[in-house]
Amino acid sequence: MTLHHREAVRVDTSSPKPLTAARDGFSLNAAVVCEAHERDKLEHLCRYVARGPIALDRLSIDGDGLVVHELKRPFSNGTTHVLFEPIDFMARLAALVPRPRVHLVRYHGLFAPNAKHRHHIVKRTSHTPACDDNPKCAHDSPPTLSGASMSWMQRLRRVFQIEISQCPRCGGGVRVIAAITEPALIRRLLEYTGARAPPAASVR
Repeated sequence: MTLHHREAVRVDTSSPKPLTAARDGFSLNAAVVCEAHERDKLEHLCRYVARGPIALDRLSIDGDGLVVHELKRPFSNGTTHVLFEPIDFMARLAALVPRPRVHLVRYHGLFAPNAKHRHHIVKRTSHTPACDDNPKCAHDSPPTLSGASMSWMQRLRRVFQIEISQCPRCGGGVRVIAAITEPALIRRLLEYTGARAPPAASVR
């Protein structure tokens, strides 16, 4: 790995920012607050946290075949670009791939599953008045979360900006007729429409 820098720029790091902690190369900022009703702000924060580790528009290959990563902000010593050997860059990307069957999200503090005061900040389940007089109700029927989850069409639109609820030709509405999961029927439909079926996975 090679650091490419311009004239050094001094940055005062003696006084850390409020509500910010840094250790072992990682930093944590707790100054961003989302109120319960600020759903747009919460979505923006979630998208920021779930963003990819590398910005593709800042990657390039130089004349020597090295991978050039342009930093979003220069380092305190003025470094603006980081150069990698291709195999070294791939190794660093591979290190970011999580191991299989490992939880990617862990909750601590008030969000931990058995936290004493978790019920004060976590969305509550819907309450049914008819259960007040029946002590067995809480045990016999599973709790129902208030609010409905998005359909898969809504999720495609929200996450990938793919609109499938509207016909691209006439602009009319489109509704789901059936969800087909049988391979034989899927193959017949693909052959009828002239589309190619996905290749079968090779045996390893």
